[in-house]
Amino acid sequence: MKKNFRKYSPGKGQRPSHEEAEGEVRAKKHLGQHFLKDEDVAEKIGDTLSYSGYKHVLEIGPGMGVLTKYILRKEIDVHVIEIDTESVAYLQEHYPQLQGKVHEKDFLKHDLSEIFGQEQFAIIGNFPYNISTQIVFKMLELRQYIPEFSGMFQKEVAQRICEKEGSKTYGILSVLVQAFYEAEYLFTVPPSVFNPPPKVDSGVLRLSRKEDFSLPCNEKLFFRVVKTAFQQRRKTLRNSLKSFDLPENIKEDSIFGQRPEQLSTTQFIELTQIIEPHAVRD
Repeated sequence: MKKNFRKYSPGKGQRPSHEEAEGEVRAKKHLGQHFLKDEDVAEKIGDTLSYSGYKHVLEIGPGMGVLTKYILRKEIDVHVIEIDTESVAYLQEHYPQLQGKVHEKDFLKHDLSEIFGQEQFAIIGNFPYNISTQIVFKMLELRQYIPEFSGMFQKEVAQRICEKEGSKTYGILSVLVQAFYEAEYLFTVPPSVFNPPPKVDSGVLRLSRKEDFSLPCNEKLFFRVVKTAFQQRRKTLRNSLKSFDLPENIKEDSIFGQRPEQLSTTQFIELTQIIEPHAVRD
């Protein structure tokens, strides 16, 4: 699936906001809630998934269901996971088609096999900024079950996930996500379409799992190498990876003279392959 998206700009004639029509749930600061209230933006996000190659989709943090209603129009089995009791009650009252599919759980802690078993499912959502990177890390842990992932983040986080090597914003998330997924930044959303409005722009991205998403190296070591390298991103790999206690002759390879942001995902895989024979097993 390939769609073209442009930066969203609110203007005359846009549809009435969800919040204005049905503003019954109070946004809670401690949950990082900013309820999307623009129907056009919600519909655009709902269209970011292909809804093909899997039977289920999980929406994280649906709030009052402004995005949910557009997902429900697709030919897909829709589940939502929501930690806010007030939102859960609202969803159960206003979306009878979700009966038995509203899970009052913490996504970061819940065992999703209780919902989907071993079947494939996509993830979508307007993600709370305060846990958005944690959501991505859990998605990576479950990558064998998640062929597609899309949603809204703080703009700079969405851009970082999709960034390529050579950029100052390229980092751990960029490398780990792009090792397993094709990452695409889709469009930018202004604060004005939320209630309450956040202080920054938001960005919507899509991740599509690679056809072959197994790595030709020890995956656990790959994660460790990437995270260790970027902990001291200004140093060359020869210095930032000292904790691996590698033989001096190995570090003569030119790759160790580079800084982590200079390496592509493929080069990090090659680096892991070089280190693997000498790495101490956990």
